[in-house]
Amino acid sequence: MARVTESSSNGSQVRATPGHTMGCVTYVTRDGSDQPQPRMAFTRDALLIRGCGRTDFQGGSSQQLYKSVHSQIFTLPKETLLYLAHDYKGFSVTTLGEEMLYNPSLTKDEETFKNIMENLNLAYPKMIDVAVPANMVCGLQDLEPKAN
Repeated sequence: MARVTESSSNGSQVRATPGHTMGCVTYVTRDGSDQPQPRMAFTRDALLIRGCGRTDFQGGSSQQLYKSVHSQIFTLPKETLLYLAHDYKGFSVTTLGEEMLYNPSLTKDEETFKNIMENLNLAYPKMIDVAVPANMVCGLQDLEPKAN
């Protein structure tokens, strides 16, 4: 399953949380007296306030997202502050405890979650055919190959 990697510089964690896309990660501050308390996690699109990232493109998988969130994020202390990539309702932070109680999809069992995600019927993103290829090469476009 997903793995946790310790950063050599400050002990912060990089937790693999694929599911929205294959490359999703969550950054978590380490636990310690010299660290901010409560701990903080930067979940990007894996976990949103009362939601999660869609799983229907760019290597996404509802089953993988469910497992990632439950094994890599929901195992943190409940008071952990969660910061997200974006929110469409103007919120910027939540706590893990709040999401474990109120997240309408990730509080369900895995099969129900999978069914919810497969039946969202979301519109095809307007710029997806440009964004995905750019994402696959770290945002770099129209690069000429260099001669050796």
